Amino acid sequence: MTSNASPQTFSALQDLDLRGAALDHASLKAVLPRPELNFATAAEAVEGIIARVRAEGFAALSELAERFDGVTQTHTRVPAEAMERALADLDPQVRAGLEESIARARAFAAAQVPEDTRIDYGTGATVTQRWVPVRRVGLYVPGGLAVYPSSVIMNAVPALAAGVGSLAIASPPQKEFGGLPHPTILAAAQLLGVEEVHAMGGAQAIAAFAYGVPVTGDMDPQLAIEPVDVVSGPGNLFVATAKRLVKGVVGIDAEAGPTEIAILADATANPEFIAADMISQAEHDPNAAAVLITDSPELAEAVRSALEGQCSTTKHSERVRIALGGKQSATILVDDMAAGIAVCNVYAAEHLEIHTANAAADAALVTAAGAVFVGAHSPVSLGDYCAGSNHVLPTSGTAAFASGLNVNTFLKAIQVIDYDRAALSVVAPHVVALANAEDLPAHGDAVAIRFA
Repeated sequence: MTSNASPQTFSALQDLDLRGAALDHASLKAVLPRPELNFATAAEAVEGIIARVRAEGFAALSELAERFDGVTQTHTRVPAEAMERALADLDPQVRAGLEESIARARAFAAAQVPEDTRIDYGTGATVTQRWVPVRRVGLYVPGGLAVYPSSVIMNAVPALAAGVGSLAIASPPQKEFGGLPHPTILAAAQLLGVEEVHAMGGAQAIAAFAYGVPVTGDMDPQLAIEPVDVVSGPGNLFVATAKRLVKGVVGIDAEAGPTEIAILADATANPEFIAADMISQAEHDPNAAAVLITDSPELAEAVRSALEGQCSTTKHSERVRIALGGKQSATILVDDMAAGIAVCNVYAAEHLEIHTANAAADAALVTAAGAVFVGAHSPVSLGDYCAGSNHVLPTSGTAAFASGLNVNTFLKAIQVIDYDRAALSVVAPHVVALANAEDLPAHGDAVAIRFA
């Protein structure tokens, strides 16, 4: 195994040597690298923002836009002509990329739509499960350090496939674009036919979606924002905290915070590929996490050399170095691939790449990850844009219990019970017996009265 990178090694990336350590799930979880995100401090600030938006409506949104984004707003709604102009001015190559991404995402989303199910328990006794889209969704598209038209696609396509009738997008206002979201974001929304886009970002956007922004008296109707049933989309610590705080008022997809990549690799892996993939996620955010899990010290050293060479030429070098040097990033040495897979399943990465001699077989053993990328030619960047999969994924270990954004995020399962008198009579004695066992005799009486 060779590397063409500089002979220097990337000293900022911390080492975690787990060879010979017999750690159970809880102990392993405690030692794995994670970002230092202070949800408690963020929650205090976010609670105040949510309270202001609920109490003051657009006045709060306007003041917060001026404070955080440096723009003066008369309303949040993006005019239709601005969206049409954004699409007309879009670079043809970017448009072609967006259209390809949309086509692949639509094909995958259409295949996810579940069928209704029905079971017959005999004549006159049926139970059906029916899938129904939620009424309205709020889709959050981040701004700030980067531009994310791809997140417009990842949010909107599954919601449209689910049959949601009302979609609204929020993305932070940009001072350089006259207080509107980035034109590429507007163009992506226009391509998808999403007409309602709001120039608002951060926790205040999540609050506006969750609680709505009413208008009263002679206020401009454009100031109104109707509350939604589900909020989806990635964001920073404050967006993730806001989603956590409004959960229960609305549904959320997951707490998608700063991005993370874990890579499981053996001695057969290409260190240049691994370094490039770690850098690709580290350039998102100084809090982004990049973790290499390997049983090959030689590979780990070669990746460090490759990182040094590639970091010196990448555009966002300073941001990348901060992310790779943070406590959330590391090289983890394990005894073998079985131990590596165990680490992967405890870490529960947002993005997990498998660079091993038996990549498909190893990937099949993964039980906790937002998305798994199999083999040397399935980088995370592919999933970010054109694989057809969704890039809005659970972070910070929440992939242990949460799923990536998909059609089911925007659907509700309604169970329909249809028994006639004869069918009820078959199970009536069992209902009465169970009701009495639970000391809820009126439950049994509600059945018995039908045969009195």
